[in-house]
Amino acid sequence: MKVPDVKVTPPGPKAREIIERDKRFLATTTKTSPIVIRRGQGSVVEDVDGNVYIDFTSGISVLNVGHGHPKVVEAVRKQAGEFFHFAGTDFYYDVQTRLAERLAAMTPGTKSKKVFLTNSGTEANEAAIKIARWSTKKGMFLAFLNAFHGRTMGALALTSSKRVQRERFSPMMPGVVQVPYAYCFRCPYKLTYPSCDLYCANIIEDLYMETVAPPADTAAIVVEPVQGEGGYVVPPPGWLKRISKIAKANDLLLIADEVQTGMGRTGKMFAVEHEGVAPDILTMAKALGSGIPIGAAVFDARLDFGVPGAHSNTFGGNPVACASALATIDVIEGERLVERAERLGRHMAKRLDEMKKRYEIMGDNRGLGLMRATEFVTDSRTAKPNPKVRDRILKDAYEHGLLLLPAGTSAIRYIPALTISQEQLDAGLDVFEESLRRVEK
Repeated sequence: MKVPDVKVTPPGPKAREIIERDKRFLATTTKTSPIVIRRGQGSVVEDVDGNVYIDFTSGISVLNVGHGHPKVVEAVRKQAGEFFHFAGTDFYYDVQTRLAERLAAMTPGTKSKKVFLTNSGTEANEAAIKIARWSTKKGMFLAFLNAFHGRTMGALALTSSKRVQRERFSPMMPGVVQVPYAYCFRCPYKLTYPSCDLYCANIIEDLYMETVAPPADTAAIVVEPVQGEGGYVVPPPGWLKRISKIAKANDLLLIADEVQTGMGRTGKMFAVEHEGVAPDILTMAKALGSGIPIGAAVFDARLDFGVPGAHSNTFGGNPVACASALATIDVIEGERLVERAERLGRHMAKRLDEMKKRYEIMGDNRGLGLMRATEFVTDSRTAKPNPKVRDRILKDAYEHGLLLLPAGTSAIRYIPALTISQEQLDAGLDVFEESLRRVEK
């Protein structure tokens, strides 16, 4: 499947027919572009009408090794031929144990870790909530505005990236206090880094813990090392380390949500490694299974429930998903994709910054590795968010063969597979710039 070099005219008749059936029978969710995929290979996908696209979405940072990596496909096929399911929380099988050992070894922190396997990132975060409450005997949590940790009722209480995610679902799980994240492009405190001296971190200890989140009642601080759905917001150097120190000084656990940042996406296997931070609990999912649903909460062994039945599930650690995860880790390590993400990320950042000089609507380029975003604005002077122009660019890029996703209020995120060739990466950025030119006119 080659790089698209012609204008596509989607959606075609087959796609329209499937979309109409989808709207009739499936519950309302989020749909960004009217593409109905037929097959994918690497960083290129084809729809049911034969239109071909470069994929800068990788299934929302799920397909870090690309569509249909042969080693992952073979691992899934082999395990499916042996057995599909055997309730790993009630019985034993080797592929699950091997994955747990691998995850415990590759995550930062103490050498003595335990792993709880789940079906999604949201469920991994639910497990983290329960682990924290069980082990600390405390019920409150500190989380951050614009965060996204999932949509189930526990994780939803930690989530605040969009009003629609919470509206009409109150009351939430009690005991969550949310504070501003380190969003330097639009600092909620109207300060400037580094002269601010990380005020947005220090105020947690100076104000919030002295008023609404007393450490004696607070189990953990829950943080995304880079905010995902909230806009791919990268905190300034030193902020995450300061948050970690605040947690430790006040006898709180630190929970790092690496569901979107993990598995090499940011140019480190896990984003906390950029700051040398070792969380007490680290959650992951998305890219772990390369499209087969699996997640995990990896935590200090001293926090384990120790009582059978305190927490469990049916499908967590499914053998096919475990086989896919092990193969995915093999590919990431064997093909040195972490280093590749860092190198291609620098190349992408350079090109995006060059574009920013030419287009007033580009307000802020940010990111780590191949987890990058541009925030679009009305003009560079006021930096007022411009979601309408963002959405027009998304639509135009899709119509010309590039798949992108929104993030936050007015950002577009770029999350191609870590296996993408530089030729495909540049071809996608060329399509993106053409869309910028047409929309700005």
